[in-house]
Amino acid sequence: MEEFNYNSNHLQITIMKFIKILCIAIIPALVSLLACKKSFVDIAPKGQFLSENYYANKDQAFAALVATYDIMRKNSGGFENMLVLMNAGSDDHFAGGGGPTDGNQIQVFSNYTITPNSIAGSYWSDYYQGIFRANVLLKKLPDVPMDDASKTRFAAEAKALRSYYYFILVTMFKNIPLMLEPLTATNIYQVEQANPADVYAQIEKDLTDAINVLPSTLPSTELGRLTKGAAKALLGKVYLYEKKMPQAVAQLADVNGPTPGQASPYGYKLVANFDNLWTSTAKFNSESILEVTHTNLGRSTWGNWGSSSDEGNSFAQMVGPRSYLKKNAALAPDIYPAGWSFSVITQNLYDFIKNDPRFNATVFDAAALKTANIIDYTAGYMNTGYFLKKFLPKATDVTTLGGNTELNFQQGTYIIRLADTYLMEAEALGGTGARAQALLDAVRARVGLPSVPVSMQNIKNERRLELAGEGFRWFDLVRWGDAPTVLASRGFVAGKHELFPIPSRELQGTKLKQNPNY
Repeated sequence: MEEFNYNSNHLQITIMKFIKILCIAIIPALVSLLACKKSFVDIAPKGQFLSENYYANKDQAFAALVATYDIMRKNSGGFENMLVLMNAGSDDHFAGGGGPTDGNQIQVFSNYTITPNSIAGSYWSDYYQGIFRANVLLKKLPDVPMDDASKTRFAAEAKALRSYYYFILVTMFKNIPLMLEPLTATNIYQVEQANPADVYAQIEKDLTDAINVLPSTLPSTELGRLTKGAAKALLGKVYLYEKKMPQAVAQLADVNGPTPGQASPYGYKLVANFDNLWTSTAKFNSESILEVTHTNLGRSTWGNWGSSSDEGNSFAQMVGPRSYLKKNAALAPDIYPAGWSFSVITQNLYDFIKNDPRFNATVFDAAALKTANIIDYTAGYMNTGYFLKKFLPKATDVTTLGGNTELNFQQGTYIIRLADTYLMEAEALGGTGARAQALLDAVRARVGLPSVPVSMQNIKNERRLELAGEGFRWFDLVRWGDAPTVLASRGFVAGKHELFPIPSRELQGTKLKQNPNY
């Protein structure tokens, strides 16, 4: 069955066995809830369950909790994943792919021709699906016959997950509905957008409630759940985006610990070798605070594609060069040969990072290898010859368990890692002072770089170098107010493109209003 698999301080959702589909019959809702979703425990009788007949015991409540976690896979799972989208809109990447309409929802964000009709609806509906699941679980939990300690912990996890999904939505769309109860037939079309300040206040409340309950550490025998440190890191990030800098500093400093570069009270510590962060075996290392993991144990096939039931890292499949060929077997890197050439790296990022120690772990310079007659590959759309190596699969990462290769890569992706929280705390400190200097120095020292004077510009530079390709750059540029200048050549319009358009289908027959200038 599908079960949690986790280690101290970290989150992992791993498919242990692909089992039958569980269909949950719910009234079609604004959130575009998928009609069918796999179960995570063996449940009898098999078949279709109405929500009022579910939650009969602790096992079923646990299944519902895992289903709430499962939406996190959108970071790097499925074609419409967050990494491929957010990279495409930044100055570090082009959309790439096979042509100008390959993954149209990605292309139109990359060139800022995005409209309410061209944005993929799943970037809205998938996260509301997670919120719907959390709301149902929180409503049902008080009446489930189970021990109070587990009930309290399940509720804390559901609140933390709901807060994360709302944070993604409010940073992308800003003007969103705030729903804390499951929708019904009587109110489904009456939902209105909330004041963004109210959304942020609910996020803060949910995370604060969760922090008061979640454990600081977990025994290695337990397998995969949110901890106090992960919730505090997320709350610190939320405060940073709200420009509540003292509150951000307080949360992030607690996560980071008193001495940057040393282990924090939660056990977090920078991985000594930056290169070791980017392998399929790097799951839940000491630097990982919150991550999504992927597995080949589900043996996913194209029959799973598009239904959110494939469990591999789709982004890994998407970033590699097309038709990769070794012309000099002794010198050619041993990578997976059949990528889709998305998230190609721009010349601007290449020039920015080429002399940095993180270059070789970040950039696969296929152009240089092709010029040297060591390899060949087929150029994709907007080809630069530079590919995102952090997530580029090796030939040895190809599954041997069955299923389609493209859908079964196992490398995890980070939602929050310690180098990120170091730099967020330094930013919240205003880029000044001894503590900010120590945090910046620790990130640089890990890769053998000398200290540079702490400043907001140097923190911005370090985030670009350290976190390249991890989906954060666009959010950073918008948060700093730099996007209109940095992305002007891509078509970014100030006062419009700081937000995504709300998908047209979400406005039909509802009280929702489109974002400005769309």
